Amino acid sequence: MHLRCILLMTVLAGFGDPAAGYSNGKVSGACKDMKPHHGSPSSTDPPPYKISTDKSIFGPGDRITVTLQAMGYKSFKGFLIEARKADDPDSPALGSFSLVDPGVSQLLRCGDTEASGVSHVSGSKKLQVQAVWEPPEKPPNRVQFFVTVVQKYKVLWMKIPGPVVTLEGSSAIPTTPSSTTEATSPAALSAAFDAEGCGRSKSCLRDPAGCRPGSDRRCFFLSFAPEAAGGSVQFELSGPTEGYVAFALSLDKWMGNDDVYLCMRDEDRVAISAAYVYGRTRPEQSQEASLLDKAWRMSDGVVQCRFRRNILLLEQESRFNLNHSYFLFLAHGSAQHGFIYRHDRQPLISTSRIVVAGPPQDLSGSRSPLLIKFHGGLMLTVWMWLVSTGVLFARHFRSSWPDTLLLGHKPWFQVHRALMLVAVALTGVAFILPFLYRGGWSKRAGYHPYIGCTVMALSVIQPVMAALRPAAASSRRNLFNWAHRGTGAALQILAVVCVFLGFQQHALLLPGPWCPGLLSAWLLWVLLTDLALLVLPHVLRTRGKDCNVDKETTPFVQPERCRQAEGSKFKQIAMVVFQIGNVGFLGALLNTITNV
Repeated sequence: MHLRCILLMTVLAGFGDPAAGYSNGKVSGACKDMKPHHGSPSSTDPPPYKISTDKSIFGPGDRITVTLQAMGYKSFKGFLIEARKADDPDSPALGSFSLVDPGVSQLLRCGDTEASGVSHVSGSKKLQVQAVWEPPEKPPNRVQFFVTVVQKYKVLWMKIPGPVVTLEGSSAIPTTPSSTTEATSPAALSAAFDAEGCGRSKSCLRDPAGCRPGSDRRCFFLSFAPEAAGGSVQFELSGPTEGYVAFALSLDKWMGNDDVYLCMRDEDRVAISAAYVYGRTRPEQSQEASLLDKAWRMSDGVVQCRFRRNILLLEQESRFNLNHSYFLFLAHGSAQHGFIYRHDRQPLISTSRIVVAGPPQDLSGSRSPLLIKFHGGLMLTVWMWLVSTGVLFARHFRSSWPDTLLLGHKPWFQVHRALMLVAVALTGVAFILPFLYRGGWSKRAGYHPYIGCTVMALSVIQPVMAALRPAAASSRRNLFNWAHRGTGAALQILAVVCVFLGFQQHALLLPGPWCPGLLSAWLLWVLLTDLALLVLPHVLRTRGKDCNVDKETTPFVQPERCRQAEGSKFKQIAMVVFQIGNVGFLGALLNTITNV
């Protein structure tokens, strides 16, 4: 039996991909595309690793030390380093490497060239590796290093572009256009863009709304206007960034299959290019010259670029027809050595479609989807208003209206139960909305969804527990009281933590420190109200104020009952004041969500 199992495992192992997930680094089969074939896509997060060289210019026979280093403490297990023509990243690996530490790295034969790749020898954790590269006998003018890094089996970054080294005596910029560069270099803009003419002579999309790119360095700005001849459209794009600012034309409000245009910082220059997004992947830059009259400006951390594009580009299927209507996306993010990382914030998306070559409009947009806005608004309404009010009623109004019944129960109980049932229902609605928007679980939301699921579960448990509560005279009633109150307290704490984390979500990124400060002030308001309702009625009772009653005609009116009435009146006034403050805090946050 054991022999049959061993034979079966041997046969199955023979069908494995020779480049798939080898911890021993024998990955020559992955040299061509630098994909480790783990079955996982390249991460869209900025890689926490960098590749560097000790020289930027080389000559025949020179040796260049190449370093792959983790930024911080994000170790990696696997890697593959190659050098290729800078003007053709898909060309074969060139030159040869020698090892610095054979204990952590090994040489690979990539294609027809011996020692043209370097990889790991084991799956041990690493923070830095080095290798020495020597150019071939006839090197190209510009050579770029690339690296694929595997942090763990399903977390990897493929073909990260590294620094470019230049052959001594050659120009750093190619003098003739290649397949990936356009024939003309962008010119320098003499002055910053202006918002003058927005809605009249050109269409504009701005964030914040109404900002002016010439005077406000926080302004993200896109404008476009058809040329007088009618065959092309001029675009202006501006925004504060250390990497890139971009806009896209989209048929819907979802990223994917979009026509993209980028202005990307490249040291002391700005590269202007067109790209296309296939699904939820990085933009693939176009290899065809489609942009005309390119110009750029970079000042005080703000990148600005201007270019012109023909309305119709029939020979380029990925370039959209500007006579049709599209949603506009405006985004920004980091970039390194021409490598574009995921945008820093949720893109600004126009409220409606617009015909790019059509009449000018002053456009509006939002960085937060409507479903997520409803999610945030409902959750704030539930936990800032309904739950806080229901808890205060249960804690402090049990003795109020002692001779009154509301549908067979004490008023405080009916108010508490009604508010909590509505709270559970609205929490359930709000809980579903992000899943409808995302179409599943979000992997980028941190702890927020996990705590949110816990809150939802406890919110369902609470009314079920209340429905099964023992009779007042039962010996288990005390246990129920502690369980119900403890679960309620845990719910409130977790909900507040979840709201604070929600302020940091890209899909509903609220301005700080205004929103966290406002929520902190509301928390203080609740605590002060709770303390006032707890202490001040007790103070009134202990002072024992005289009640204005005729003791001869009403000898059995107890002073204690009179003082309870006064305490109840104070509680009612305090609750009204609390609700006024509550509405103010909640209204301010809901208004902020509306304007995001």
